[in-house]
Amino acid sequence: MASSETALSFSRLGREIASPVIVDLMARALANSDLLSLAAGFTDNVALPRGLVGRFAAELTQGGLDDEPLQYGQNQGRSRLRELSCQYLAAQPGECAEAFDPAAMFISNGSQQALYLAVQALCDPGDIVLVEEPSYFVCLEMLRGLGLRPIGIPCEGDGAIQADGLAELLRELDSAGERSKVKAIYLVSYFCNPSSRSLSLGEKRAIARVLLDVGYEIPVIEDAAYRELYFDAPHPAPSILSMPEFAPFPKLYLGTYTKPFATGLKIGYGCCTHSEWLEKILCIKGHQDFGSAHFSQAIIERVLDAGLFQDHLAFIQKHYAEKAFVLDHALREGGLREVGWKWHQPAGGLIFWLRAPEGSDLRMESVFCKGCIEQGVLYVPGELCSASGGLWHCARLSSGALPPNKLREAAGRFVAQAGVLAQSSGSSGS
Repeated sequence: MASSETALSFSRLGREIASPVIVDLMARALANSDLLSLAAGFTDNVALPRGLVGRFAAELTQGGLDDEPLQYGQNQGRSRLRELSCQYLAAQPGECAEAFDPAAMFISNGSQQALYLAVQALCDPGDIVLVEEPSYFVCLEMLRGLGLRPIGIPCEGDGAIQADGLAELLRELDSAGERSKVKAIYLVSYFCNPSSRSLSLGEKRAIARVLLDVGYEIPVIEDAAYRELYFDAPHPAPSILSMPEFAPFPKLYLGTYTKPFATGLKIGYGCCTHSEWLEKILCIKGHQDFGSAHFSQAIIERVLDAGLFQDHLAFIQKHYAEKAFVLDHALREGGLREVGWKWHQPAGGLIFWLRAPEGSDLRMESVFCKGCIEQGVLYVPGELCSASGGLWHCARLSSGALPPNKLREAAGRFVAQAGVLAQSSGSSGS
């Protein structure tokens, strides 16, 4: 049927915005039960805290509460939840209690909204945000959607940041007259999505030193969405908020209760050390929603106040460690290393970062990717995690959502396709 809609004159954002790849990946994973998704970083239904949510939801709907959780709340978020969150963060390895101030914290609709608000407050179209290479592909898409330029910091193959490379990059930006365009640096520092590694204390210190040496006292955004999802022990490096090396910088620490508690509640938070930046973030948030879901906040607040969050974490840490072992074992047992693929077994999080032999093409439109989809398995191509559009030979897999038997099956399908790729490469080179 022909459309009778009136043509609209959209804004720059309206003209250029496209649906994020993550929306497509999630839709595919949810719509086709035969397609086994190693792409979308879902948490596992088995690990959802139904008992805790049910218990406190019932309590919160009894009525007669002084603070009505079914009403609107504060734009900045519930004061008690911010206080408890700061206490929790201050107890993490290496942290200073004084670094976490409830007045500097705001509650958001997941940490993704906090990131979006922070970048909106800082950047205009054409501005630059420095990111790791690889980096979180949803963030890269968000930056590009806002008309910004994510530029990758030189990293080793496993994701380790090259301090000398960062210094050289900053000097190149200076030479190109683009210093004023560089508005922030974004780091995914704990069990990184996608590399699965964590930034060491030495790496963090080196980043701060290089930025200061070259004269870039820019805002530093630290995304710690996976920090709680360690398997054996927490990563020992403190956040940038507790490190004296980052004292001169405006800082924003992003955390969340979606990945470690319940994604459906959509509650995250940010801790911002720069009062004017925080004020601008809250102004934008006020225009968007004037406060994240009050009821969801109240449930998490009750869990923290009752001292039950740590018990829940202990359960899911063990659960996801077992699932990571299943996926790692299935990839190894299938012979993926024998055809030249490399990866490190994660120490936390939900993500595996795989590197096929150099020259392999795993992009979204590649023969390999299409073959995987035909065989019923989905992954995130490495190119989506690259600011430069490189990393064609890399793939991001998630061990979070599928049950163990399906993880093995999905890994088998993926490895089989890797075998086809190896045979094709061998034939073309002979």
